[in-house]
Amino acid sequence: MGKDEVSTWDGVTLRSTYSDKVIEGRDKLADAARDGDWSMVLDLLEAHPAWINSGRVGGGSGYAPLHQVAWRGADADIAHRLVAYGAWRTLRTAQGDRAVDIADRRGHRHLLAPLTPVIHHHLPAETLSSIQRHFHTLIHERAADLITDQQLRLPELETLTEQQNPACWFAVPGMYGGFSYRLTGAELTVESWSRVVGGSGRRHVIDEHGARLVAEGFV
Repeated sequence: MGKDEVSTWDGVTLRSTYSDKVIEGRDKLADAARDGDWSMVLDLLEAHPAWINSGRVGGGSGYAPLHQVAWRGADADIAHRLVAYGAWRTLRTAQGDRAVDIADRRGHRHLLAPLTPVIHHHLPAETLSSIQRHFHTLIHERAADLITDQQLRLPELETLTEQQNPACWFAVPGMYGGFSYRLTGAELTVESWSRVVGGSGRRHVIDEHGARLVAEGFV
């Protein structure tokens, strides 16, 4: 992924939200990664690069393709190629494991170097955790019942720290919009809106102390 491209946080877990075609493709990707069919994985990601950090829709493990690389002990070249495609080495599974943690636990020493995150934006863990907590509170305020109705997995900010362009888009089904967020130093700038509600745009700046509204009505 280029340094100016904005990635997407895949927080949608309900299979009914997607078309049958997307579900078929995502299942094929998840099956191929689980089975170690890396040729199929790479072909699917070439056609659908946005799926690089996505797991099976509705799956309980939270494993993206890079986690399966770690689990199966694939060749280091496969890990390098997925990272080059934009795979986040800081992305955690439902159990809180990064790919490097899985590889280490399973004794795949050859994968430790390619799977160790390279952090471009350093923040103390406590600061990042506080910003994320305030961000999630803002999402609950803006998206309300849609979070529960859509069974959303809310964004984890740790993934921003390894991105050269630390920005991401989080679409919320039913909101007809979502949240665009960017990390700058120790602050997160968040823009949120609904495309069907005029004047709904709001911009917040979040630091470890909380969120403050800095602009509204721009959408």
